[in-house]
Amino acid sequence: MKEDQDGMSLSQSLPLSQDSFRELWETVVTPSISTIPTVNESWRADGPMDMLLMNEQALTDGFDENLFELPPEMPANDGITPPAFTVPVTTDYPGEYGFQLRFQKSGTAKSVTSTYSELLNKLYCQISKTSPIEVLVGKELPLGSVVRATAVYKKSEHAAEVVRRCPHHQNGDSTEHRSHLIRVEGSLRAQYFEDQHTQRHSVTVPYEPPQLGSEITTILLSYMCNSSCMGGMNRRPILTILTLETPEGLVLGRRCFEVRVCACPGRDRKTEEENSAKNQNGAKQTKKRKSTPAPAPAPDSTSVKRSKPTSSADEEDKDVFVLHVRGRERYEMLKKINDGLELLDKESKTKTKVSVKHEFAVPSSGKRLLQRGERSDSD
Repeated sequence: MKEDQDGMSLSQSLPLSQDSFRELWETVVTPSISTIPTVNESWRADGPMDMLLMNEQALTDGFDENLFELPPEMPANDGITPPAFTVPVTTDYPGEYGFQLRFQKSGTAKSVTSTYSELLNKLYCQISKTSPIEVLVGKELPLGSVVRATAVYKKSEHAAEVVRRCPHHQNGDSTEHRSHLIRVEGSLRAQYFEDQHTQRHSVTVPYEPPQLGSEITTILLSYMCNSSCMGGMNRRPILTILTLETPEGLVLGRRCFEVRVCACPGRDRKTEEENSAKNQNGAKQTKKRKSTPAPAPAPDSTSVKRSKPTSSADEEDKDVFVLHVRGRERYEMLKKINDGLELLDKESKTKTKVSVKHEFAVPSSGKRLLQRGERSDSD
C-alpha cells in the first residue's frame, strides 16, 4: 500500500481534491497596482489588502522624495519682531506701567568708566565698558515682556541713517552680531535683530522681575565704538531708546537718553555741564538787558580831554624785542650794530634840541625884522 502511494504520479488526481496543484496556482489572480485603493477611497476591512494596511497607512501612486528629510530648523530669533518704523519716536512715554530708568551716581572723577548727567540727560561711558541701567515699573508686566535697546542719531539731518560700528572695530570682532553698536552683557538670552525694511539694529533682553527686597531690575549695556570713530558715528551725537514691549511687539513704555562714548567720561561730563551753565547764564543776562536797557550817560564837556596823537614810530621805539643768536661772533657783530643805532638816535635827539634853542621867535605884531641889505621905512 505504501509502495503504491509513493509511486503515484503528480498528474494523477488526489483524493478529496478537484484540480491539480498547477491548475490551482494558475487560478490565483494577482491584483495590479492600479487597483490598490488610496486614502480617499473607502474600502472594506475584509479585502485582500487588509493585512498590508494594518497601521492605517495608505499607499500612494508616486514616491515622496522628502519622506526621509528632517524638518527645517526654526530660527533662534523667532517670536519677537522688531519695530519697523522709519524714524523711531524719541519722546518719553512711561505708559500705564510707569516705566522709568535710573542711573548709578559715579561723579566726575577721571577714573570712572561710566557716569550720567541729570542736567543734560546724557550718559558718558568708555568703549566696551559695562554701563548699568536700572529699570523700574509700577505694576506687574505681562508674561514674557522684553526690554529693547535701539540707537539712533540725534540730529534730524542724520535721523534716517542707521547707527553702525566703524569698519576698524567691526573687522576686529569675530562675533555674529559684530556690526551692532549696543550689546547686552551678562545675559545669554539676549537677541539681536536687524529690521528687513529699515536695516536698524536692536537688541532685546527678557524683563526679569525685581528680586526679593528690591524694586528695580538692572540691565547691563555696553557700547562697542567711540563717538569720534571715522566711518561710524564720526562725532555725531546719538540717542539710545529703551522700550518696554510685550512678546508680540506692543510698546508698553519708552525712555530716551543721549550717549557719548569717549576716553574720559568724567572730564567730558564736567566740561559740558560747565558750558551748558555758562550758556544759560549768558542767555538770562541778555534777556534782562533787552527788557530793561540802561540809559546812556550824557557827555560832559568839561571832562572831555583831547588826547595827543602819538606817532607809530614813537610807539615802536618804546617796544623792546629779544633776539636769540647762535655763536659769539654773530652776537658781537649784532651788538655793535645795535650800539651804533642807539648812538645815532641820541645824536639826532641832541641836534633837534640845539636847533630849537637857536631859533628866533617871530613877533606876532609890531615891526618886521630887517634882512641884510634892506632899509627901514624911516630911512
